[in-house]
Amino acid sequence: NLQESESENRLDGETASDSESKSEFGGSPPVPTSDDTPEVLNRALSNLSSRWKNWWVRGILTLAMITFFFIIIYLGPMVLMTIVMCVQIKCFHEIITIGYNVYHSYDLPWFRTLSWYFLLCVNYFFYGETVTDYFFTLVQREEPLRILSKYHRFISFALYLTGFCMFVLSLVKKHYRLQFYMFGWTHVTLLIVVTQSHLIIHNLFEGMIWFIVPISCVICNDIMAYMFGFFFGRTPLIKLSPKKTWEGFIGGFFATVLFGLLLSYVMSGYRCFTCPVEFNNDTNSFTVDCEPSELFQLQEYNIPLVLQSVVGWKTVRMYPFQIHSIALSTFASLIGPFGGFFASGFKRAFKIKDFANTIPGHGGIMDRFDCQYLMATFVNVYIASFIRGPNPSKLIQQFLTLRPDQQLHIFNTLKAHLVDKGILGGLEDA
Repeated sequence: NLQESESENRLDGETASDSESKSEFGGSPPVPTSDDTPEVLNRALSNLSSRWKNWWVRGILTLAMITFFFIIIYLGPMVLMTIVMCVQIKCFHEIITIGYNVYHSYDLPWFRTLSWYFLLCVNYFFYGETVTDYFFTLVQREEPLRILSKYHRFISFALYLTGFCMFVLSLVKKHYRLQFYMFGWTHVTLLIVVTQSHLIIHNLFEGMIWFIVPISCVICNDIMAYMFGFFFGRTPLIKLSPKKTWEGFIGGFFATVLFGLLLSYVMSGYRCFTCPVEFNNDTNSFTVDCEPSELFQLQEYNIPLVLQSVVGWKTVRMYPFQIHSIALSTFASLIGPFGGFFASGFKRAFKIKDFANTIPGHGGIMDRFDCQYLMATFVNVYIASFIRGPNPSKLIQQFLTLRPDQQLHIFNTLKAHLVDKGILGGLEDA
């Protein structure tokens, strides 16, 4: 009886030894570990060593991805939001597939179904909040949308609760621990992928410059760190990523800060990049036309005395946003790579080379966006802490949806406040 009890405890996962973890998650790689390099590239680069072959493959595919990035920027915010959604779904699929390949070997029910169901629930919650926030007038104009908006959080909770009950009903004796591992796996994946993609879209609505500059800084840092490391790298940086070097890390930092300053200077002069993305109720389309804020108007700054003798200037004209770009590019260079290190640790834990083999020379989509998600959170927090203020247009939209007596009460309160401050009296005298 004692042996039976110990055996059942092991199967239920009541002990936490490393041997059990190895038994539960298996020792073989759950996803392919090699890149599916196109045959045309294999033939063209067949005479090169594996090191230089990988360099050319990564370079060619990087240029292709950058070109695609420029195209979707040109197509506008709606296409950008669609691409963010597609990337989110693909990243979720790559991470969940790793868990599913382990989980499926035990022939346990509903893991994949529940994972995608929870993805649907979380997206419904987050994007429902975004639609209500940015398309407020449109939502109030359509009766079905108004009802969905009013009870949005209750509907979201009911959907999640349904999935929670389905998970409890799917529990199988002797495999409880593994099933709860997978439940946690799904929720952490949702936290990392869906929440961050939602923040990316919020950054986009603040102005395309808040979307393009941070993403470009991460891309620049990734490329320049690889280039400096490839040609000059000698000193290993971190054990999780043996190919990363201090030379690449430092070279990538300086190159990214300089790149961020130059890109910010160019983009700050165009309203299509600097204006918030707003929904025009008359045309039912997005607009990016506004009077540029102080962030995007050239200012004159005094150069510190220490640097005046070096550069030979006393003042310099810059956009204030360029100063913020230094913070963005510094984060992309110094902290952003830790998203990549985190992903490297995850892949090492499951003995895989890449999350998938979607992009030859680069791995999966998640391999390319591991740093971008961390960057998205920082940008959103940075905007909320140092940039964003009250939005008058949103306040007016909400004011117009109130009952007449409520509107009158707010009007009288605001009028009394302005009179007390002497603002309204001054206007009336004028």
